[in-house]
This record gives sequence, C-alpha cells and structure tokens, in this order.
Amino acid sequence: MENQKNYSLTEIGPMENITRVILRDTLSLTGAEISANRLPAGKASAFAHSHKRNEEIYLFTAGKGFFWLDGAIIPVREGSSVRVSPVCVRALKADESEPLSYFCIQVDEGSLVQATRADGIISDVKPQW
Repeated sequence: MENQKNYSLTEIGPMENITRVILRDTLSLTGAEISANRLPAGKASAFAHSHKRNEEIYLFTAGKGFFWLDGAIIPVREGSSVRVSPVCVRALKADESEPLSYFCIQVDEGSLVQATRADGIISDVKPQW
C-alpha cells in the first residue's frame, strides 16, 4: 500500500482470488466502509443482516445472482447497482453457474450534504501525462 498525506492506494488483486477484502484500514477510510467481495457459484451469504445506521450500496462487477431484500428476491448481474436502507434485511446468493463479484459501500444514511458539482473544485493544475 502506498500511503501519502492526501491519498492512499492498495492493490487487492484479481477479483477471482477474493472472498472478502475490507478496505477501511488499508485505505485509511474516514467516511465510508468499502469491501470487495466474491461469492463462488451457488454459494450464499453466511447470514441475512441489517444495520443500525449504515445504508449500503452494492456495485456488481461480474457474474449473476440473487439479492434477498426483506423477503423479495431480485436478480442482479454485472452492472447492477442496489442501494439498501439500514433496516432492510438482506442476503446474497450467486447463480449456480457462475460466481458473483461486487463491491459494497457503507455510509451513514442521510450524511451526504453535498455531491459532485457542489463539492468539486476545478484546479488550475494541469497533469503532465
């Protein structure tokens, strides 16, 4: 990992080698929890869960599977994105034919006070590629 004053960098490796990698400590995160995850074909989450405060955003990067959300089952696949409120009980299952890879981002629900355009500052510095 490269840890500088204004940024952190880590390599998690190929997704096919990952079961679960939590990036909070390796990236020195202070406002979000992010994990990289991969369920083998036909495997499911070890348990269903909800949260006290954190909403979760799931970004599916490969494969296909099913998301159990408060008893409803929805199909997900590469390119699917799902936001889940803290109180929603959730679990995941990979399709029988292929693994399911995804990133999960946890943030305190209601904590976003400004987004890209309101928070961004255009710099006069030009990268020297």
